[in-house]
Amino acid sequence: MKLFEDRISSAVARVRIALALKRVEVESVPISILGAQPRSRSADYLAVNPQGLVPALLTDDGALITQSLAIVEYLDERFPEPALLPADPAERALARSVALSIASDIHPLLPPRVAKRLGTIPGADSMTVGDWNRHWLQEGLTAVEALLSRQPERRFAVGDAPSVADVVLFPQAVNAERAGLSLEPWPRIAAVVATLRTMSAFAANAPVPRSADASTE
Repeated sequence: MKLFEDRISSAVARVRIALALKRVEVESVPISILGAQPRSRSADYLAVNPQGLVPALLTDDGALITQSLAIVEYLDERFPEPALLPADPAERALARSVALSIASDIHPLLPPRVAKRLGTIPGADSMTVGDWNRHWLQEGLTAVEALLSRQPERRFAVGDAPSVADVVLFPQAVNAERAGLSLEPWPRIAAVVATLRTMSAFAANAPVPRSADASTE
């Protein structure tokens, strides 16, 4: 399998963490998403993924899977152990809720293409990209903290083992810290992230560092 990726992306980090947890190796195909002429917008990559986004996974059967959560669920079905969705239906739904709260409600506001568009809107220069990112990270992580606080405290986000909730939460929390936010206001998130940092599958596959005012895709 081939993974089209840029290691700065938290969406890519989700897939890499899932692969590491399942001990599945893939061929890496670097696709830059930043710069004046990122490879993600090149004609050759748009022929692979018309959205021009990372990650994308090309399977051994020639199927192309886009969107990080779709890739993670494909990996979970193809390589069942360890499972990334809890067996209990309510916990399974909660794990998906946490993952989607981040992937659908926080992440879409932060990518480089959003920052680029903001720079073209009259008056938008009153708010820096960093201010914009921190606002939506704070609002989104507060909601995730509330979701986690409704269940008994555990080592992981949902259940007693890493799930898709942890796979999505960890990269976003790392990028929140790099954007200048402390996790202290969100003690449940902070405790989970501290646990995940001790696991190589997570620590070794965090999104690579960037400056605090850069976009946090």
